[in-house]
Amino acid sequence: MANAQKVGGGCDGCEIMYVNMPKLINATDTSAGWYEKGQKLLVTGTVFRLDGRTPAPNVIIYYWHTDSKGLYSTKSEMDYRAKKHGHLRGWVKTDKNGKYSIYTIRPAPYPNSDLPAHIHLSIKEPDIKDEYYVDELNFDDDKFLIPHRKKYPFENRGGSGILRVLNKGNLQIAEHDIVLGLNIPNYPKKNPSTTQSGLNIGEDQPSFIPFHAYGPDKGSQACPVCKYGRYHGIVYFVGNRPNWGEIRQWLRFLEDESIKRQKYLKVYFVYGNDKNYNKTERQNQLEALGRELKINKTALTFVPSFADKATEANLNKINPEAENTFVIYKHRSIVDKHVDIEPTVENFRLIRAALDRTRGDYFGLPEPAHD
Repeated sequence: MANAQKVGGGCDGCEIMYVNMPKLINATDTSAGWYEKGQKLLVTGTVFRLDGRTPAPNVIIYYWHTDSKGLYSTKSEMDYRAKKHGHLRGWVKTDKNGKYSIYTIRPAPYPNSDLPAHIHLSIKEPDIKDEYYVDELNFDDDKFLIPHRKKYPFENRGGSGILRVLNKGNLQIAEHDIVLGLNIPNYPKKNPSTTQSGLNIGEDQPSFIPFHAYGPDKGSQACPVCKYGRYHGIVYFVGNRPNWGEIRQWLRFLEDESIKRQKYLKVYFVYGNDKNYNKTERQNQLEALGRELKINKTALTFVPSFADKATEANLNKINPEAENTFVIYKHRSIVDKHVDIEPTVENFRLIRAALDRTRGDYFGLPEPAHD
């Protein structure tokens, strides 16, 4: 039974993570499923502290999932206490850079069920007494995912649990970062960030449909995150306190980065000032700005307000009184965020560094662990 006072609120079966837990746990683990029938899968990523930027070493991740038939199949030699989780289970402990890798097979959905296939994860931090669960991992190409998500919205515990797989030969690879304490009840540590605007690092950048005043999709309401694809995106939000001198400097920088990075970066400027809003005037204002700055790559867009439900801008949770909010996402997952930053050389380097740090090209991956 869940305990409301425990970090995470407790969970049914979390204690099983300690059954046969090895004394020495590596940053890479290979499940028994790797040697069995099924689609080979690598889940790899970084575990971060609550700020979403600082890597967290020595964090234990316990995982378990069904086999290729959708069953938590067991082995005769298994400890009876662990049979509830099946034989496809294991542990990784993050290395000094917060990295981990799990080689296994892709689980199948439960037989005769409309639940999407999933991998369960439990977390044990070295300096927190209680273990806690984070969102189970689902696959974005699973036909059961969207109907299930509509009925049961994800909690984003530890960040988004949606895996977006890439194929490399006969191996499917999925990046999955975890932010410790994110949306975890009773978490004892606090986020050092003071100004709140936008969703958290680790959550998914939501779909929304701003009006495109200038740029590649002018005249449309193309969704930034839907249309772009699998690489990087930056959404630059400005609300009720526009500083047009700084906006021009930021747009010149972001346009240059878009040109340098070509298809690997798509930038959207979203203006959401709700004071004296007039759609035609807003359209003309941004169109004139785009011509002035000779914008080609960056999309200049607007919404009536950041609370607007018609364009779904409210899903971004932008604080309209923040001078700016920069959200950097990759594969829909928010990998960095900055609020109220000035267009300085140092901050330009900060944005570039975030893009370079989260590029993730899959070269030099660790090899599966062997017994």
